Amino acid sequence: MDYSTVLPWTLESLNFADIDVARVRHDEKLFMLLCSASFVESGSDLYTHNLIDHFQGDLELQAWLRDHWEHEEMQHGRALAAYVRHVWPEFDWDAGFQAFWKDYGALCTTEQLEPSRCLELAARCVVETGTASLYRALNDIADEPVLKQLTSHIKSDEVRHYKHFYQAFLRYREQEQLGRYKVLRAILRRANEVKNEDSDIAMRHVFNQCYPHYKDDQEQFRKVADPALTLLRRHIPAEMSVKMLLKPLNLPPRLQQAMEKPLARISQKLFLH
Repeated sequence: MDYSTVLPWTLESLNFADIDVARVRHDEKLFMLLCSASFVESGSDLYTHNLIDHFQGDLELQAWLRDHWEHEEMQHGRALAAYVRHVWPEFDWDAGFQAFWKDYGALCTTEQLEPSRCLELAARCVVETGTASLYRALNDIADEPVLKQLTSHIKSDEVRHYKHFYQAFLRYREQEQLGRYKVLRAILRRANEVKNEDSDIAMRHVFNQCYPHYKDDQEQFRKVADPALTLLRRHIPAEMSVKMLLKPLNLPPRLQQAMEKPLARISQKLFLH
């Protein structure tokens, strides 16, 4: 299959020679956010294979994961890495990613998935909510045209991925007849895992690669990471995130209103600490 004919956009459509390096090179906060995102996205192939194994027998979902989702997610990683390399060529992206992958790959196992297919799809909706919110925030932060274009592409992809996982969730919810409480618990579990594992591991390895003399120094790490996360927090689209997180619960309007504030706090912490 020629994936250039099925991908919504391609890496070749971005002209990295047009990057206004002077606008972004000085911004360490943006560097930390983009580079950590590039690490996580570049590990999507392992997660895809885990999901394909988890959904044995569901040929439709497996085909979409294999033929579309994996290629789009890996393209996100390649594009973000290419941007980082262009703007910050002194950063050894390959070495940083290898160190990240050693830790992250060990955690990214089928045992980490929800035992119920319905609940795993609810959890996937959480992850896609987080990534859609992340790239919406990065798109708001960016004032460099190529980065603006790139984050817009990725944001649109992630929203579309959410919709696909949500439709599969509805199908399995009908089959498994799970109640809202179980779905809510799966949502909360995955939100906590995303915060504590994916983003934390990635940002720490970006920091370690930049500041090897401060490796595993929590105080120094926080001095670099906290300003980046504060910037991101200011731009997280809480309203959009809440709607996406609540959707799998299919709540009555009054109950949904009561849960909006606590879930808004969760949505801001999906990639924050």
